[in-house]
Amino acid sequence: MGSCSVVEVDDDEYAKLIRRMNPPRVVIDNDACDNATVIRVDSIKKHGILLEVIQVLTDLDLIITKAYISSDGSWFMDVFNVTDRNGNKVRDKEIISCIQNSLGSDACFFPRIGNSVDIVPSKEHTFIEMTGTDRPGLLSEICAVLANRNCSVAKAELWTHNTRVAAVVLVTEESTGAAVEDPERLSTIKELLCNVLRGDNDSRMGRMTVSKDRTHTERRLHQMMFGDRDYESTVVGAGDEKPRPQVAVMDCAEKDYSVVILRSRDRPKLLFDTVCTLTDMQYVVFHGTVDTRDDEAYQEYYIRHVDGCPINSEAERQRVIKCLEAAIERRTTEGLELVLRTEDRPGLLSDVTRVFRENGLTIRRAEISTQGGKASDTFYLSEMSGKPVEAKTIDSICRQLGEMVVRVKQSPPLLAPKPPEVAGATSFLFGNLLKASLQSFRLVRSHS
Repeated sequence: MGSCSVVEVDDDEYAKLIRRMNPPRVVIDNDACDNATVIRVDSIKKHGILLEVIQVLTDLDLIITKAYISSDGSWFMDVFNVTDRNGNKVRDKEIISCIQNSLGSDACFFPRIGNSVDIVPSKEHTFIEMTGTDRPGLLSEICAVLANRNCSVAKAELWTHNTRVAAVVLVTEESTGAAVEDPERLSTIKELLCNVLRGDNDSRMGRMTVSKDRTHTERRLHQMMFGDRDYESTVVGAGDEKPRPQVAVMDCAEKDYSVVILRSRDRPKLLFDTVCTLTDMQYVVFHGTVDTRDDEAYQEYYIRHVDGCPINSEAERQRVIKCLEAAIERRTTEGLELVLRTEDRPGLLSDVTRVFRENGLTIRRAEISTQGGKASDTFYLSEMSGKPVEAKTIDSICRQLGEMVVRVKQSPPLLAPKPPEVAGATSFLFGNLLKASLQSFRLVRSHS
């Protein structure tokens, strides 16, 4: 197969010309499959193209139920089976047009990983990026700092994993609704937030820097947590044990690939999370297959590093396994899901998060949004011990928050997924993958 590098140079004008002369081809077919819309993408290969395609689909709130990935030489072909959130085929003309317009253009590369604490001013919002040591009440303290500095949170997303926390927060001036632009005030906010994020005896405390780059929020969260080494092992306390995703990495020597196999509970955006991590770790997916059924997801990838080499050491193998496990676990949906809708007002988020803290709850993940004067927030909560939230605690927070609570859902216990069947499997897997790829290719040709 050879071991040539697949890294492209952004400043290579010849490469840009070739891409402009051969724009991606997108076919959206509602007849090829009984229960899903089939989307086929054919384009010139470049590092990150697979992630760009998946990101477009997930940002449109589409569910990817199956996928076949194949690349040959300089060409890339992907086939996705997708549905909407209700499990129906995609028939909305606006969404179909958006898919064709988005995937049919040559998207720009995303910025690389940055520092652990950034504040990025713009005309509409100020972007605040934070990483640090997670602890109960942390988001409440962050919101209190922003409220005390007369900042309103327009949008925010927070993830926690392995005692680490990462958050991207968009804030505005409470009085004007515009971005916070005063340098002295920004400096004060950064200092206060870093003090809040600083953990006891923690060598990975937040550092104050200013970033000029912006990227996709969820990809940025993956990058921030990866840079904060959240994938490193931690001590698991009593009662905290839970089934983990099953990840195996094998050699496929006859084809000069490394094979990555993942099994886990299925959930929205799972495919984005795993491909995002492989891409940011500088691996290229040459072939792959994805299948979901009975609430379980199976993913299989044939990869090489961007330098053209497969994984060639046990240390690298273990690092890939740990990073993919972390990527799946970061976007947790465990614990109590609490959805709030209400009129926005100054200090609302600070008050809500204080209620959680006073009831002994910790926030495992949060999605916060304000638009048109309406606040729409989703929190995933657990007891500070990590155990599920008790019924009496749920009643207490519902009484305190009142009519703003529109949904309360306790996630069921996770079931341990079946381990990947890896013994002597590489030749069999590669054969099946090629069959799937050839079948997908024939579908493309037949509908051309």
